[in-house]
Amino acid sequence: MSRTIETHSAHNPRLLAFYGVVAALVLILGGGVAFRQLFRSGLYNERERLQNQRRIIVPGPRGNILDRNGDVLVGNRPRFSVVLNLADLRGELRTEFLKIGRNYRGYEKIDRPTPGQIEAITRVAIAQRYLDQVNFILGRAEQAKAKDLERHFSQTLLLPYVLLDDLSPMEYARLIERLPVNSPLQVYTSSTRYYPYGAAAAHVLGYTGIDDNPEAEDFPGEDLLTFKMKGAFGRDGLEKKFEDHLQGESGGAIYRVDPAGYKVDRPIEERKVVQGKNLTTSLDIDLQLAAEKEMEGKVGAAVAVDVHTGEVLVMASAPNYDLNEFVPRLSSNKAKEIEASGGWLNRAIQGVYPTGSTFKLITAVAGLRSGAIDHTSQYICPGYIMVGNRRFPCAHGAVHGLTALPMALAKSCNVFFCKYGLEIGPELIAAEAKRFGYDMQTGIELPGESTRMLVGDPIWKKFKLNESWFAGDTANMSIGQGFLDTTPLQVACMVASFARGETLTKPTLLHDPHRPVQHSAPIGLAPADYNYIVEGLEACAKIGTGRLIQIENMRVAAKTGTAQKRVAGGTIELGWMIAFAPIEDPQIAIAVIMESQELDASFGGGIKASPIVKAVLEAWKEKQDHPAAALLPGNSP
Repeated sequence: MSRTIETHSAHNPRLLAFYGVVAALVLILGGGVAFRQLFRSGLYNERERLQNQRRIIVPGPRGNILDRNGDVLVGNRPRFSVVLNLADLRGELRTEFLKIGRNYRGYEKIDRPTPGQIEAITRVAIAQRYLDQVNFILGRAEQAKAKDLERHFSQTLLLPYVLLDDLSPMEYARLIERLPVNSPLQVYTSSTRYYPYGAAAAHVLGYTGIDDNPEAEDFPGEDLLTFKMKGAFGRDGLEKKFEDHLQGESGGAIYRVDPAGYKVDRPIEERKVVQGKNLTTSLDIDLQLAAEKEMEGKVGAAVAVDVHTGEVLVMASAPNYDLNEFVPRLSSNKAKEIEASGGWLNRAIQGVYPTGSTFKLITAVAGLRSGAIDHTSQYICPGYIMVGNRRFPCAHGAVHGLTALPMALAKSCNVFFCKYGLEIGPELIAAEAKRFGYDMQTGIELPGESTRMLVGDPIWKKFKLNESWFAGDTANMSIGQGFLDTTPLQVACMVASFARGETLTKPTLLHDPHRPVQHSAPIGLAPADYNYIVEGLEACAKIGTGRLIQIENMRVAAKTGTAQKRVAGGTIELGWMIAFAPIEDPQIAIAVIMESQELDASFGGGIKASPIVKAVLEAWKEKQDHPAAALLPGNSP
């Protein structure tokens, strides 16, 4: 019997090759793992962060807009909404989805809704279930909106879903009292613009629009999927001009979310919102309301300016609109109403008009400075004057007889000013108007100030119209007609400048209690000549065409005016009045224009504009006489 003996060598070359292959594979695997751990871990962490984190931006409330005494003209009020916290509904949504799916099992496949359709049905059913709870408490019958729900689930799942918006304070109180603390239904409070005085100073204050894309500067997570709460931005008036000043600083939070997109924990990072800065305007709401009350139902503009500083105390334009109707957005029907009434136009800075007989103040200055008029100048007014073959009547055919400058101003004698306007000449009259700024923008802090002002002269007419200048053009200009158009704000600034004995006033809508007195080039009249004009302006307010504005214990300088404006179908008249007071120490200057709404109807400024001027002056005097009462909180009407 033979025995086979096997021998094994520790150095089997085939085995060594196998080990080598295994070792190489292990090295490759380890290197790959090490590479991913050491060199690509940052990339994977970044991908995980982008998938699992979401950012929410919440806009900060806007700053308040105040009048010069601290009264709030534009503020923020709480806006109450009922919202559903969707993260709390995941269990209900799954259960309802399965239930509805089972209900459709007996249907033919072609009639059976898709899983996506069942999801939509589920969401509406759950939302309506909670909305019915709110309806019961509030006595409403609201219905869930399927399209809104779909949009919210697909685009803004991380945010609470708004079931009802802009609840009344009473509804808010009921819900707070009766909704369970742990309910997915919650009452959410946000901030929205509020205008305590409604339509007052609407064109000045402006309005806001909805901002769907608020930004949060220096807040991390710009690369994350971001959801943004709606904010507001200024669209007109001071709201627009001072957008950066009024706009609040946005805040926000970064959350970790599950694969479905729901929040799973407290914020990883959070920043609180900051309200925007307040803006203190130069407006005086008591004077503004006094003007607007008299302008109600009419068409025109009123501007009152602080003589020394140029601060605008009143800027009113009629018709206007209630700014609260713009929150959260203006309805198309209301926008059409405003359009039809002409209410969009801020007539104080965008309405361009011939100034009528208020311009006689400029003509008087030009006459005295040129020497064409002096204290001995007189002319017999028979009720009209012929310039070439054209007849220029005095207003209403009045016959003033022998007239000097003061009475020509008081009675608004066209004959006197046409006669001496021809002697002064168009170049000097136009140059005087330009010295008072009638041909340029004022630079007021509002968007949309007109650039269509016009002070014509012979050179302009030849260049623009290729026509010669005639004597009738000069006569027209001397009484504020013809190639002469300006805005009510410019006229108010002229009055303030004249009251100060200077030529230019730069208006401002911002209040500064330490603002220095403005100074510009002097008028260039000797004191006696200046007082000669003021004598006529005071007589206008006492016994002349402006006598309806007399105010007890206050000396007022005034000038009325009537001008014509061509419109579709004919001509309308414009009633002007300018004034400053008190004469011995001028503080306030006013310009008012009112537009007739009837074609070819008489519409003198002494009757139509005087109630607004008087109301503003009375309100101003009341505050001067009783300054302590004027400063009491809530003293405004």
